[in-house]
Amino acid sequence: MSPLRFSTPLFIPLSVLAIAGAAQAAEWNMATPYGDASFHTQNIKQFAEDVAEATDGALRINVHSGGSLVAHGEIKPSVRRGTIEAGEVFLSTLSNEDPIFEIDTLPGVAGSYEEAMVLWETTRPMITELFAEEGLVPLYAVAWPAQGLYTRSEITDPGQFEGLRVRAPNINTQRFVQNLGGNPTETEESDIPTAFSTGRVDAMITSSATGNAMTAWDYVSWYTDANLWLPKNIIFINQRALDGLDEATRESLLEAAAQAEARGWQMSRDNNEASLAALQDNGVEVVTPNEAVAEALQTAGDRLFADWQERAGDEALALLDAYRDEIGSPE
Repeated sequence: MSPLRFSTPLFIPLSVLAIAGAAQAAEWNMATPYGDASFHTQNIKQFAEDVAEATDGALRINVHSGGSLVAHGEIKPSVRRGTIEAGEVFLSTLSNEDPIFEIDTLPGVAGSYEEAMVLWETTRPMITELFAEEGLVPLYAVAWPAQGLYTRSEITDPGQFEGLRVRAPNINTQRFVQNLGGNPTETEESDIPTAFSTGRVDAMITSSATGNAMTAWDYVSWYTDANLWLPKNIIFINQRALDGLDEATRESLLEAAAQAEARGWQMSRDNNEASLAALQDNGVEVVTPNEAVAEALQTAGDRLFADWQERAGDEALALLDAYRDEIGSPE
């Protein structure tokens, strides 16, 4: 008896292949350096849930928080290489690539959420273009609350800045601390408690949100609410990963990103209010700088801005002028 033979079709209709491809869900990995207590991380997780729901599971984004998947400095290179599909970074950490990335850490440029949003909208086309050159697509950006100074004792005299070891998360903050006479130390958010407990830092420049999330009252007693600047985090994806999605999934992803941006800015506002209250409830004295300290901060900021102007290209300077025209601010 002849062995049984099972025939295999030589032709599979394209319609069948299309259905099979659509049924295979895409799964992305997203890295963020911030812990689960951060409102930025909470917003990203909601974004991932929104994408999964809007696409009926066709795209699922796994969020890896607290630097658990990729260290902060490696997130952008990893997304560029396609090792992971998406990431979040503190925008000004990219300042070595182009001065436009640090424009939101210049004292006196944007002093409110309204101004910070106009600054983002004005600079977004240039930032998008720079990311595109590396095969990356910005999805959205969200501002932190305004930055202030956490210290163990009240800063009442500019001379107290001399030799002060200050946690500074980016190059502009480091320059600012140096202009004040302090010693900047680069420390990731997750390492702040250890840095204080081991004496690597005496103070830090950061937001009310970070102070609350990291229980700053365990190692400092004063927060000078100086309204220095409102820096941003940027969330971005690999262009090839985006191109691999069908049109409907891409549209759902971008719509969810727009919603995350609007939600994130409101979360930042709300978190600032709640965090300032939490700091005070836990024994941290929240104060505004006195006249002498405010003048020292202004002088350090002016030097920082002058340095940025010398390094910035014509396009960045033109965007700054356009931004100032938009908000009606003099040079």
